[in-house]
This record gives sequence, C-alpha cells and structure tokens, in this order.
Amino acid sequence: MEYASFPYLTAILLSCVIGLLIILFLPDAKTRAIKQVSALFSGLTLALSLIVFCTYDTGRAGLQFAERIPWVPSLGISYFNAADGFSLPMILLTGIVFFTGVLSMRELEHRVKEFYALYFLLVTGVFGLFMSFDLFFIFIWYDVSLFPMYLLIAVWGSTRKEYGAMKLTLYLLAGSALILPAIIYLHVAAGGTSFDITTLMRPGTFSPFQQKLAFLLLFIGFGILAAVWPFHTWSPVGHVAAPTAVSMVHAGVLMKIGAFGVLRVAIFLCPEGWKFWAPLMATLAVIGIVYGALAALSQTDLKFVVGYSSVSHMGIVGLGLSTRTVDGLNGAVFQMFAHGIMTALFFSAIGYIYDRTHTKMIPELGGLSRVMPKASGYFILAAFAGIGVPCLASFWGELVVFIAAFKTYPVAGVLAVGALVIGALFMLRVVQRAFYGPMQEKFSHLTDIPFGLGIPRMILAAVIVFFGLFPSVLFDVIDSAAVPFIRGLP
Repeated sequence: MEYASFPYLTAILLSCVIGLLIILFLPDAKTRAIKQVSALFSGLTLALSLIVFCTYDTGRAGLQFAERIPWVPSLGISYFNAADGFSLPMILLTGIVFFTGVLSMRELEHRVKEFYALYFLLVTGVFGLFMSFDLFFIFIWYDVSLFPMYLLIAVWGSTRKEYGAMKLTLYLLAGSALILPAIIYLHVAAGGTSFDITTLMRPGTFSPFQQKLAFLLLFIGFGILAAVWPFHTWSPVGHVAAPTAVSMVHAGVLMKIGAFGVLRVAIFLCPEGWKFWAPLMATLAVIGIVYGALAALSQTDLKFVVGYSSVSHMGIVGLGLSTRTVDGLNGAVFQMFAHGIMTALFFSAIGYIYDRTHTKMIPELGGLSRVMPKASGYFILAAFAGIGVPCLASFWGELVVFIAAFKTYPVAGVLAVGALVIGALFMLRVVQRAFYGPMQEKFSHLTDIPFGLGIPRMILAAVIVFFGLFPSVLFDVIDSAAVPFIRGLP
C-alpha cells in the first residue's frame, strides 16, 4: 500500500462538498452564478480524477493514493480511502459524467439552486463509495448517493415522476436493508474489531458458511442497484422519469455502484461464497441479458429503449463477474466504464431532443437527422457503441466478457451473444424510425445543438472513441488489480 503525498482522493470529495456549500450560500435568484460554480467545481473533480488515473503506477499496482485517519478506533472504523485498478476507472467515469451532466443542464430554470445542491450531494456519495476501503463508510456513502435521487426525480422529472421516484427509492432502500446486516454480520464474525476491507479479506477470517451467507445478502443488496434480474424493474421507470443530468448519473454511475459493491465487498471478502454462488450469478445475468434485449423490442419510448437495453448490458457485467477469471473481471470493469459513458451520451442526446420536440415517442419522431444532425449523430454514436461496433469502447468490454463466458459457461455465452444480436437489430430500427425516413413537418423549425450545449456531448463522444481505439489504456489499469486478485484466491 502506498500512502499519498498529496490527498488527491479527499481533494475530490472536498471539491464536491465545497461546491455544494457555495451553492447553498448563493441567493436563489443568482442562477447564472450557481451554474458557473457548479461547472467550475465539477470540472475540478474531473481534473483531479484525471490526475489520479494518469499518475497511477500500474507497474507497482496495489493500493495507491491511500489516506487513513482513525475515526472510531474502538469499533475499528477509519476514514480509509485508496485507489486500485478496479476503482480508478469508476472514479474517472464519475468525474466525466458529473461534469458533462452539469453542462447538459445549462438551460434549467426551475429551482436551480436546489437541483445543483442535491446533484452535488449525490455525486459526493458516489465518489466516496468508489474510493473507500472501510465497510462502514462504504455503507454511509451508498446511502448518501441514493437519498437525493427521490427529490431529483420527483421535483424535476417527467412521465409519472412521483411513481418512478418512489419505486426507485423503495427498491434501493430494500437493497440497503440487506447490505447493512451483511456488513454487521461480517464485522462481528471477524471479532468486531475492524471494518477495514484489507484486513477482513485475509484468508481464514471467515468460514465457508459465513462467506456463502454474507455473499448472498450482499449480492442481492448491491445487485438491486445493478439492475440484476429479477430486481431490475425500478430501473427503466427511473430512467424515464428522471431529468437529463439525473438520467446520465443514474444509468452512467449509480448502476455501477451496485456492480462495484458486488466486486469490492462481496467478492473481495467472500471468495468461497463467490465460488458457490457463481452459477446463480451467471444464470441471472444471462436472463437479464436476454430479457432486457427482448423487452426493449416492444418499447416505443426512447428512454424505455435505453432503460431496458441497460438492463441487458449490465447483465454482461454480471456475467463477467460470475466467470471468476482475469478476463471476466477485466471485461466486467471495462464494460462498467464503457456502458456508463455510452448511456450518459444516450440520455444527454435524448434530453436535448425531448426539450425541443416535447416527445420521446418513436412513432412521433422521424427524419430528425435533417433538422438536428448533431443531436441525431450523438444518439446514433451511442447506439453504435451499444450494439458493440468495433473501435468503440463497449466493443472491448463485451468481447472480453464473452471470451471468458465461452470458456466457463458456453451455453450462457451463446445465449448472451444471440440476445445482443437481436437487440442490435432493434436498435438500428429505432435509429431508422426516429432519425431517418419522412420528416415530421411540425419539427421542421427546430434548431440543432449549439456549440455550448454540444461541449458535454462532444466530451462523451470523444471518450467512447478514444477508449475504443486505445483500450489498453484502461485494460492495463484494470489488469493490474485483476491478475493479483485472481492469483491470490484460495
């Protein structure tokens, strides 16, 4: 473990907190200043995230940028942050989606102060969870990242927003209700002296039975947020109801918290439980992949199409984790990052289109590429990434997961690939119906994305293309954590 000479991880958290406090102290009427402060501090978190990602030494690997401050020594609770090859892509992902989400909401006029305050609070929890190595703080950050979602959707959302907000909140609280007893159980089983993951993951700390029980609770608890079938039903509804920036964070980052929690907590601490429940993980993952692809076929709302396709794509992450291989972990984490960027671009493009056309219904659209070539182009690029076109980021995560799946679960691999082929054909049909063909006359006066609003979409598009062309930049970081972890399994 390498301790930080400068507390970069805490600086990321403080950037969110200081930005939040400044927003709270600004008068409600100063909407321009609030948006500028939000852009400044979200940009600062992105810059710090890039510094951490780029300066991580893959040669030494392990935990770097570590910070540890005892908080409640009698219970073994410490403020313990660090970064490894699994968390660095998630920290970078959060920084990108946070900054682009803030820029995408430049036109917001309704209760601007409250929106950005809640948005900053939510992202603080997300960053905290990805960098924490203390179980107590992981649970705290998990809840901090969830509670603002209800208000963000219920106040600023659309399309049955109260229902979507309540369903999302109830499901995620149910997950939290499973995670907390599992954490307490592991803490007590280890002697009640530590919440430190690096201490608790030592061989022999937990019996095989304890690991199997705790893993199941943690897998279901975190899996709800990862939209694991059959606990996924809150997700598409939440996607549709949420405003643009919240949809971007919801699909781009929050769903990754669930998958990351399974990896960081359940798999790290309960490897025997992982081995025992891996076939169940694979089964649920494949069902999710097939179900998500088939459910998307019947949707007529653009956001529902992306929402159900996200269930399918998160199933690929679950399938990768279930293989218990280096390739599976590499592909799963890469897919988490790529899917996060892709869905952020999807919802950013849909948000602009909806704000101008006031509809997300595919039959009511058509020929938009003639009047909105840029907005249409961003959606189409995200669609190509979603169907796994080579040289775009999602291709590499899916490819490596499928290689691992065919070696471990051949039948599951065949079913997953078949489902994604069907989903790809449907996504191309959506593109054809919404953006090509006869143009609706009522949309002929619409204007395309101006340069300022185009910046966040350009950033997301550039990231998709960059990691599609240079996947080793990300794979090298992930591999530095995956290889020693798999080799160290009992």
